[in-house]
Amino acid sequence: MTVLGVDIGTSSNKGMLCDATGRVLATRSLTHPTSMPGPGLAEHDAEAVWWDDLVGVVRAVLEDASTSAGGTAAAADGIEAICVSGIGPCALVADARGVPLRPAILYGIDTRATAEIDELTGELGAGAILARCGSPLTSQAVGPKLLWLRRHEPQVWDRSRMLLMASSFAVHRLTGEYVLDHHSASQCTPLYDLLEASWIQEWADRIAPGLPLPRLAWPGEVVGQVTPVAAGACGLAAGTPVLAGTIDAWSEALSVGVTRPGDCMVMYGTSMFMVDVAPQARPHPRLWLTNGIEPGMRTVAAGMGTFGAVTEWFRRITGTSFAVLSAEAAMVPPGSEGVLTLPYFAGERTPLFDTDARGVLAGLTVRHGRGHLFRSLLEGAAFGVRHNLETMAAAGAPPTRLIAVGGAAHDPLWRQIISDVTGREQELPEILTGAAYGDALLAARAAGLVGEDTLWNRTADRVRPGDTAVGAVYDRLYETYLDLYPASADAVHALARMGRSLETDGESARSG
Repeated sequence: MTVLGVDIGTSSNKGMLCDATGRVLATRSLTHPTSMPGPGLAEHDAEAVWWDDLVGVVRAVLEDASTSAGGTAAAADGIEAICVSGIGPCALVADARGVPLRPAILYGIDTRATAEIDELTGELGAGAILARCGSPLTSQAVGPKLLWLRRHEPQVWDRSRMLLMASSFAVHRLTGEYVLDHHSASQCTPLYDLLEASWIQEWADRIAPGLPLPRLAWPGEVVGQVTPVAAGACGLAAGTPVLAGTIDAWSEALSVGVTRPGDCMVMYGTSMFMVDVAPQARPHPRLWLTNGIEPGMRTVAAGMGTFGAVTEWFRRITGTSFAVLSAEAAMVPPGSEGVLTLPYFAGERTPLFDTDARGVLAGLTVRHGRGHLFRSLLEGAAFGVRHNLETMAAAGAPPTRLIAVGGAAHDPLWRQIISDVTGREQELPEILTGAAYGDALLAARAAGLVGEDTLWNRTADRVRPGDTAVGAVYDRLYETYLDLYPASADAVHALARMGRSLETDGESARSG
C-alpha cells in the first residue's frame, strides 16, 4: 500500500511515492520555465507546466516503482490516494470545461495589479479587509488580479467560469471536480472570510461578477476520484482517491512537523517563505494570517521576494560556482568588512509590501572583493529573515522552534549565518525538500494508513548560534540594515520608475 504526493513548483514539479512508514520508494522531478512577459509580470502555461509536467512526473515515478511492484499497472493499483500541492496563490481563469483561457498569473512575484490594490483598499477599507480576511491587499492577493483581468482582458473575462490554482487545476484534471481548499481560499483576499471560513459573496460580486467560485474543502479531504480519462493520461488507476491539496509551502511545513503553536518553517528557496503556527495571532498589516491545513489551525506567513535568486544572480554574472563563492565568503569575517546588502532585488513582500523596493549594496570600497560581496548577499538575506521573525512576534505569534527546509538549506555557511544573525537555533530534518513528501503524508492520513498525528520526517541535525561576539557584530549591522531602507527608499523608488520606463521604451523600440 502506497501513497503519491506531487508538488507543482515555480521552477520544477516533483513526485514522491511513499509507503505507510514514510519511506520514499520513488521520486522524480521535471524542471520548467516561468514566463516573465513584461515588467512585473510572472506567468505559467498551465497546460504545459501544471498538467503536462504532472503527467510526466507521475509516469516517471510509476516507471521507477514498477520493478519492485511487478509492473507500472501494479504500482498504480497499489496507490491508496494522491495529493497535489502547488505554488500559490495564483489566478488561472478557465472556461466551463476547465480549459485555461490565458496563462496563470502567479503569486506575489507578479505585481501587475498595483492600481487595483489601491482602489479596492480605498473602497472596501484597509481595516475592514484586515479584520475579515486576516491580510492586507498586496501583490500576493488574488482579488486585485481578477479585477485587473476583468478590466484589461474583457474578452477573456467574459468567458471565465472557473478560478483555479495549481493544485485545484490538477484536481480538476484528475477528477473533474471544481474545488479549492480553505487554506488557498484564505489567500484569495478579499474574497474569503477567515473567521467564517466562507466566501464573501458581496465582495466577490463587486470584484469578479459572473465568476462562480469553487466549493471549499480542507486540504486533507478526499474530493474525488481519478477519472478514466485522467488515468489514461498519467497512468494512475481509475478510481484512485484524490485529496483537495493546498499551496506548496503549507505542505512543506507539514512535511517537517510544523503543526504545534510556535513551530515555524523557514524555507530556503528561490524566494524565502516562513509559515508559523499561531492560533493566537492577530491580523497584522505587514504579514499574512491564513487558515492552516486543518480545521481550526491558523498560521502566520511571511515571504521575501528573493533569497536563493540573489545568489544565483551573483553566480551567473561572475561565472563562478556556488562552492567557490561560498568558500571565498567563508574567508571573510562576519559583517563583510562593512559591506551591507538590502536583498530586495525583485521588490519586497513581507514586512515591507513594497513592489518598488530594489537591491542596494552599501559600503563598497576598492579593497572589497568577490567574497565580501557574496557574504554580504547571504547576510542581507539573513537580516530579512530576522526582520520577518520580529514582525511575527509583534503580531502575537513569536516563533519558538525554527525548522529549516529547501535546497539552499544544504549550504552550511548560509545556515550558520542565519542562526548567528537571528540568534536562533534551527532544526534540519532528514528530508529538506518535502512539499511532495507532505502531500504524501496527507494522502496516507486520508487513506487511513497512518494516524492523524503521524509525522514522518525526523530531525537530523541542528544549527546553533556561534560566538557571542559574532552575534554582537550582526546586532549592530542589523540596526543599520533597518535604517538603510527608509534612508534610500525615495531614490530607489525613483530608479524603479525609471527602470520601468526605460524597459518599456526599449520594448517599444524593438517591436517597432
